[in-house]
Amino acid sequence: MINKLRHALHRRSVLIAAAGAMLLPLVSALPAHAGTLEQAKAAGKVVIGIQGDNAPWGFVNSSGVQDGLDADIGRAFAKELGVEVEFVPLAVANRIPSLVTGKVDVLFATMGMTAERAKSIQYSKPYAGNVLSVYGPKTTKIADYKDLAGLTIGVPKSSAMDTSITAGVGDKATILRFDDDAATIQALLAGQVQVVGGNQFYGDRLDAASAGTYDTKFDLKTLYNGAGTRLGEKDWNEAVNAFLDKIMANGEYAKIYAKWMKREVPKFPESMPDIPYTVM
Repeated sequence: MINKLRHALHRRSVLIAAAGAMLLPLVSALPAHAGTLEQAKAAGKVVIGIQGDNAPWGFVNSSGVQDGLDADIGRAFAKELGVEVEFVPLAVANRIPSLVTGKVDVLFATMGMTAERAKSIQYSKPYAGNVLSVYGPKTTKIADYKDLAGLTIGVPKSSAMDTSITAGVGDKATILRFDDDAATIQALLAGQVQVVGGNQFYGDRLDAASAGTYDTKFDLKTLYNGAGTRLGEKDWNEAVNAFLDKIMANGEYAKIYAKWMKREVPKFPESMPDIPYTVM
């Protein structure tokens, strides 16, 4: 009886080991996370996360092609690396998860630079400026956070506007969070919310949808945008910073900025508290 039991256990161990050996090639064949800069160069492609609906930063145009400031900068970065570019349009809340899980190599995705986000991703030097404000009907008098009490406010989920307004109003107002800028703007136009927190182009988009109806109430903050790479990945961070230095020095960046922003290039801070521009 004991010998039969030993034989059964031995046979089971052999079968488990064989099964494990058969699985090893399958595990090795599973898709890997995004790799190093050299691996991207060897593959001939950089995968860039970008917003798909946030003109003029990043959006899909009428021809189905990714366009905007971030798209032009992303294409220039791919050209600098000598590879093709693949854009992955992302919602605001999906940007950081898509980077850290390896779905994209780099983010050129209107990534406002905050100390909290810097705990999860590595920022480059800033390459764009963005004034964030509260927008609402011209007939509504709103001068500061106190005037938001009792209102229903729309913001893009997980955005800097979400963070600022949540901290500013506490529990004195109702905040509705939407997947992206287009949905936030539509909520205001449809009367689902009374005001919204948005970037410096919300005024243009609201005026295009309903001329003369909305205006800027007050500014929340000026946010600078940087490219995002994964924490500790010095190769990607150095490549992005060297690329930004080059296009800012040779005039290519100024042309791209003027094309999309219709504003002067802002003066970027040399450093920001708790937001390193390079891998430490």
